[in-house]
Amino acid sequence: QVQLVESGGGLVQAGGSLRLACTASGLTFSSHAVGWFRQAPGQERSFVAAISRTGRTIRYADPVKGRFTIARDNVKNMVHLEMISLKPEDTAVYYCGTAGTDSYYLGSDYYKDDYYDYWGRGTQVTVSS
Repeated sequence: QVQLVESGGGLVQAGGSLRLACTASGLTFSSHAVGWFRQAPGQERSFVAAISRTGRTIRYADPVKGRFTIARDNVKNMVHLEMISLKPEDTAVYYCGTAGTDSYYLGSDYYKDDYYDYWGRGTQVTVSS
């Protein structure tokens, strides 16, 4: 049974930082690309960052470029999202998803949530002004 668990969310002041983790089980983690998405109240889930199965390719959404860093550890079956210089508009529930792939690179639809096969339940990030 595939399971993804997000952790590391919380309440932080603007300008602060958080480190989210996505821990996977029940799958061959090194055969999956991983994406982070977020959903703010009243909004659709939107792409944040993605990393290919080998870590060779990384992509970020424009609003988080230069502030967020995604990295993976295929030994520990984990992907981290390091977030600095947080802004109130970063407030959302953050989800990780995995996409099974043979490619070393991210597919062209990495920014779409239907590219991903499995999802976690999310972790809340709240940034106060």
